[in-house]
Amino acid sequence: MPAFVIIGAQWGDEGKGKATDLLSSRIDYVVKFNGGNNAGHTVVVGDEKYALHLLPSGILTDGVIPVIANGVVIDIEVLFEELEALSARGVDVSRLLVSANAHVITQYHRTLDKVTERFLGKRQIGTTGRGIGPAYADKINRVGIRIQDLFDENILRQKVEGALHQKNHLLVKIYNRRAIAVDEIVNDLLSYAERLRPMVADTGLVLNRALDEGKTVVFEGGQATMLDVDHGTYPFVTSSNSTSGGAATGSGVAPNRLDRVIGIVKAYTTRVGAGPFPTELHDASGEFLRTKGFEFGTTTGRPRRTGWYDAPIARYSARVNGVTDFVMTKLDVLTGLETIPVCVAYDVDGERVDEVPVSQSDFHHAVPIYEEFPGWSEDITGARTFEDLPKNAQNYVLALEAMSGSRISAIGVGPDREAIVVRHDLLAG
Repeated sequence: MPAFVIIGAQWGDEGKGKATDLLSSRIDYVVKFNGGNNAGHTVVVGDEKYALHLLPSGILTDGVIPVIANGVVIDIEVLFEELEALSARGVDVSRLLVSANAHVITQYHRTLDKVTERFLGKRQIGTTGRGIGPAYADKINRVGIRIQDLFDENILRQKVEGALHQKNHLLVKIYNRRAIAVDEIVNDLLSYAERLRPMVADTGLVLNRALDEGKTVVFEGGQATMLDVDHGTYPFVTSSNSTSGGAATGSGVAPNRLDRVIGIVKAYTTRVGAGPFPTELHDASGEFLRTKGFEFGTTTGRPRRTGWYDAPIARYSARVNGVTDFVMTKLDVLTGLETIPVCVAYDVDGERVDEVPVSQSDFHHAVPIYEEFPGWSEDITGARTFEDLPKNAQNYVLALEAMSGSRISAIGVGPDREAIVVRHDLLAG
């Protein structure tokens, strides 16, 4: 049985949770391998809507074991808030496993995130202020706190003291904020230790043994390709590897055990935060996509920037991730448009460029070259086969498939769990 990686192939918010949920009734483990509570998945089950931020979306399916792996940074308060909210709605959360090696977001990470972002002024990156970046920075600087540290008070105190020695100088002398007491952090983290203990495991070992036993495992990436710290629109990116390669380092499962990579794309494009966005719309069409697609952040509530589909970005994502299948979401949002523009290349200083420019300056100044496709007016939310779609909708999907670098195996046609057209069985390959 295979191991799948599900990644966002644009700037995030593509509907990865829906894709994971599509597979979850036929899989055994769902693994979150990067990011923190700076991203969200919205999953609709019947009349119920669930907004998940830190938890893998597979937690909503009975029998699936959700895993928060070592590549994630965890705000423990948020973790328990989500677990309690789901429990109150009748969801069984007892199967959750948390990596002992995952790093912890503390109060000082959240504080530093907010004050440093404000300090940047016009050069702000657009972080969520949830401490994700500072927690990853501490990880790389080898002064981070890991989940396992909560079970040894002496080690925890030593690590917090070491981290705050520098950070308090920054907070007081540079940012004019109060110093944070070591006891304040230590006592807060220790208050979660016993509740957390039953969930903590060597998740890399658990996942490798599951694959040895023929179980099916899905690795669910937070954020998306164009926000990857190495391969995205740096510096307007997240602080982790959200491409398929991050699934290996973020979980302890070797790359040669990952069988398929499923890239999620919207039928148009959105992004949140600052940074280049060639197809961004500042007119009525952009507002149409935002309103009809309900393009507001699951985690932050911020209005998303909206634009037309960008084929060079899809091709780039297919290449960087090794995408074997695309799942296209929100095709229904385009219903009612007379014509639908698609970016097929860019104009950079008067020269046609067919791929994403390697230079950030070139990408920032890239002007999209559009090809227009006829739209459709028929309601497609009830479509369940490709043939159920209007001919113009079929042609739109086929055109995007031809220019995006991999086959489009499933198409989301509405927010409901069942509102999806499957062209190729993702599990069958």
